[in-house]
Amino acid sequence: MKTRASTQGIGRGYSSFAEKAKKRVFLVDDHPILLKGLTQMINGEADLVVAGQAAEAHQALEALSKSKFDILIVDLSLGDDNGLDLIKMLKLRFPKLPALVLSAHDESLYAERALRAGARGYIMKREATEKLLDAVRQIVHGGISVSEDMKSKMLEKVADGHAESAGSPIEQLSDRELEVFQLIGQGFKTRQIAEKLHVGFKTADTYRTRIKEKLNLENSARLVYHAIQWVQESQKLSNRR
Repeated sequence: MKTRASTQGIGRGYSSFAEKAKKRVFLVDDHPILLKGLTQMINGEADLVVAGQAAEAHQALEALSKSKFDILIVDLSLGDDNGLDLIKMLKLRFPKLPALVLSAHDESLYAERALRAGARGYIMKREATEKLLDAVRQIVHGGISVSEDMKSKMLEKVADGHAESAGSPIEQLSDRELEVFQLIGQGFKTRQIAEKLHVGFKTADTYRTRIKEKLNLENSARLVYHAIQWVQESQKLSNRR
């Protein structure tokens, strides 16, 4: 009996050690079904565990201030919140916490922005499970994870001296200008955009003017048309993926 009790004690101790050895993952996404699927997938791995989750930026910041995690997986679209803004805040408040962006947004337009904001990786939601898990493990061990296509694109930019003419004109928009462009395409008026972004009407109007200049659009009507076209094309790409 003593031997059996001793063995059981060792088993409990080993189990506790194994749980502590797992890398703690925090998920930020406003889609409950996706959160549930990600949680089940990650918890099925021997070295990973979902130790927290949130649907909004303020919930994530509050939870992260109370507990320690090894990696954050975050979507760029969080209802009224902006994933890039959240990553920037996290970089300031929790500089040692690496973030991996998991998004339906086209990586050719958003991956570099995410890395500049402070993320350590970017992966499309359409990618296979194995690629997501590989990205998580690579990042928690100090690496950076992007697709081979993005690696090539970024190396080309370095080789070209960060040429402004490279890629789509939309790539020249700042993160905030791109957000405004997307909102315009979704039918938001200038005052609504100002309220949504918590800025003044004049500031929102200035963003519109800068976007028109950068995209070489002669008037507001052309801006709205191009924004709607871009949002519709982005949605088609996401639906195909």
